[in-house]
Amino acid sequence: MKIICLIKFIPDVEDFKYDYERNVLIRENMKQILNPEDACAVAFALTVKRFYPSTVIEVLTMGPQSVSSKMEEILRLDVDHATLITDKAFIGSDTYATSRVLATYLKSSSVDLILSGTHTLDGDTSHVPAQIAEWLELPHVSNIISINMNSMDSGRLVLSVDHDQTIMTFAVPYPSVLSLSKDSAFKMPYVRYDDLNKEVSHRLKVIDCAQLGLRKEEVGFDGSKTQVVSTFVKTMTKKDKTEVKIDEAGLQSVIDLLKEKGVLA
Repeated sequence: MKIICLIKFIPDVEDFKYDYERNVLIRENMKQILNPEDACAVAFALTVKRFYPSTVIEVLTMGPQSVSSKMEEILRLDVDHATLITDKAFIGSDTYATSRVLATYLKSSSVDLILSGTHTLDGDTSHVPAQIAEWLELPHVSNIISINMNSMDSGRLVLSVDHDQTIMTFAVPYPSVLSLSKDSAFKMPYVRYDDLNKEVSHRLKVIDCAQLGLRKEEVGFDGSKTQVVSTFVKTMTKKDKTEVKIDEAGLQSVIDLLKEKGVLA
């Protein structure tokens, strides 16, 4: 079985930079962490590999060259291959352009399962996995909270989905795109101590826009269907607090305030 995990490294909210002129995050050399729900996807793939040792796992991401070291950390978890798609031309790509890039790579791969998280902390649109499934004409299920390992050999994977506080069960054929929830039981392990400095760079492949056969006008700002019009930094302000007693004077104070705000005539 071949599994490809779509992962994304997101900005550490304590330390990020933003290009306010172009309305894009400056991802190069930014401190980044693995998106938590994508970690669930990798964890499930590793679980499958424990049950079926012949399973081949590849992690795939689109991002700046600076995430190479993060990809190598994941390779030390018994992941077989990693692919980083990076190019300056991708700057400004929305979910449509991003899914086009990833789907173009995936079309050249023979794969049984494509895994991802459902949400990302830096965007939370949940568009990319579904759009990739559309590009590839594959079934897609999101918000997966559990997967029945006993169904792996049946030709259809039985899984449970949290849908509006209702648990639904689906049977999905191979190949398909599956997006896991943070509420799933799959948690990514730590790298073993003996593997902390393991040399894995030879298993990391880096490819660019030209190698994918994409034109510059198909990616980045030009290839995007949407654009960020403006952004702002939300500031928190401390509001005045007034306490009144539950008596006639206190009630009158509340009435006067409501009249002042136009709530009461």
